[in-house]
Amino acid sequence: MEILSAILVGILALEHLFIMILEMFFIHSKVAKRAFQLPKHLEGDRNVAIMFANQGLYNGFLAAGLVWGLILGFNSVGYMIQLFFIICVVIAAIYGGFTSNKSIIIKQGLPAILALITLLFVI
Repeated sequence: MEILSAILVGILALEHLFIMILEMFFIHSKVAKRAFQLPKHLEGDRNVAIMFANQGLYNGFLAAGLVWGLILGFNSVGYMIQLFFIICVVIAAIYGGFTSNKSIIIKQGLPAILALITLLFVI
């Protein structure tokens, strides 16, 4: 179960790293416009880009925390760090799903919930 959990936590970290890169550096790309469903009138807005960059930084922190937990492994400290950051992702996905776009619950929440379930069976 540790291997499956590590794989899912790793996928979750990569997902948030990808989101960070999109939000911080490529918010005006076609991929970002499609992913975040930016309305045409906001596409070139500098304030929108600044807000997305800030949001991207938070996604980067989530990715870093997940990687940190993976590096430490499944000892008590690494386990708790992984657990904390996965729960943060689940909460963020639920909040984002209710306040921004329902698809966030599936796109970000489902991988996090699967990682959480497997992690709970490790120890």
